[in-house]
Amino acid sequence: MPLPQLASFQIAWIVQQVSEYISDLRKMYRDRAAPLSDAQATAMRPFFPNSALTARVLVLKRERIGNPPFYSQLGQFGFGAEDLPNFARMAAITLVDTVVSHEPFSDRLLFHELVHVVQYEKFGLEGFAQKYVKGFLNGGSYEAIPLEKNAYELDGRFASRRQDVFSVEAEVQAWNKAGLF
Repeated sequence: MPLPQLASFQIAWIVQQVSEYISDLRKMYRDRAAPLSDAQATAMRPFFPNSALTARVLVLKRERIGNPPFYSQLGQFGFGAEDLPNFARMAAITLVDTVVSHEPFSDRLLFHELVHVVQYEKFGLEGFAQKYVKGFLNGGSYEAIPLEKNAYELDGRFASRRQDVFSVEAEVQAWNKAGLF
């Protein structure tokens, strides 16, 4: 079923809600999160700028991040619960420079989330939220969001050819320059 067509003011409202939700969650979890371990930093260093390696990580135990409170209001715009990404089912969520995971970090999961850290660095919180929301609305699903497609493509490349070092920052920049976000 296609997603509802929204007016620009409705999209702007959703982007604002997403930005506030990310900011609020970051504040909630940032102090509980720890720096990358030496092993994590060593594995990621060839691919990421030093700024991304200052991200903090947290693995939740006996708790999960729930869906945003504004989801209930999206029903008024024509969304059903099945249309929206379910946060409790996500392996991890990146909140600017803080990654909160529902499972232990594998190198691939950490890599994926650090791609999002680089995206936040490039676009800022509001820019990231805008690209995420518009990508979801244009693509019709979580999997079709260009920011996610970029992270999945790069984590897949990392997982399959770890010895082939590349710059995530340059790859994000190339996608942006090509208008893929």
